[in-house]
Amino acid sequence: DFALVKAVVHAESLFDKDAVSRAGARGLMQLMPATAGELQVTDIHDPRQNINAGARYLQLLLDRFRGDLRLALAAYNAGPANVQKHGGIPPFEETRNYVGKVMALSGQYRELQLAQR
Repeated sequence: DFALVKAVVHAESLFDKDAVSRAGARGLMQLMPATAGELQVTDIHDPRQNINAGARYLQLLLDRFRGDLRLALAAYNAGPANVQKHGGIPPFEETRNYVGKVMALSGQYRELQLAQR
């Protein structure tokens, strides 16, 4: 879903391919180095590799959480273990805000796509 991936990039890095978070996540989709390695990314700051791996990781999370987008986004932000541990979206303000922001942005990007057709 192009609108969803674009929303994640927006929320994660504000479209900055060189972004690095306090936790060490890197690139447009703010991949953790270990996750990037598991997804066979050779250059975490290469936009093509980063977005491709981030989209694949998001799909893995969607599969893991049976298509529940809100849980997949929470896992993308806080880690799947935290979603499992809390039996849903963790009670972290950052994660709750993140899920709402990405959901809203993806809706806006989807509307723009439709308007451009």
